[in-house]
Amino acid sequence: MEKAIGLDLGKKTLGIATSDSLGFAHPLETFRFPAFQFAQGVKRVAEVSKEKGITNIALGYPLHLSGQPSEMSENVLKFKDMLLEDNPNYKIELVDERLTSVQANNTLSYLDVSHQKRKDNVDALAATEILESYLRSKQYK
Repeated sequence: MEKAIGLDLGKKTLGIATSDSLGFAHPLETFRFPAFQFAQGVKRVAEVSKEKGITNIALGYPLHLSGQPSEMSENVLKFKDMLLEDNPNYKIELVDERLTSVQANNTLSYLDVSHQKRKDNVDALAATEILESYLRSKQYK
């Protein structure tokens, strides 16, 4: 199975996860940047991509529960364009990310992780959820 990077973009954070050659997703980090300074996130993705030798990207696409795009959807599309401008070799797939942050918070809560550590890690865990969804979709194609 090809390795991939999972991304959960926020206004000030970028959750990053990577998969291994066996198809397991692992949280890597929650990268922080000044509000809406997405170029810093693009640079960090380039570093991870080069370090891990990965060009497949599962980018979380935020939708309302109704399936309609959210306020953040436009920012994600802009971020996708910025990534492709930085590296045209990226293969980026948008992945429905509805409820991934809720799932990540529930997991951290279940594990009795403190509120501060939960806040510090929820984006990386949400990126892992996005990546796992992407990887599952590839298994059945």
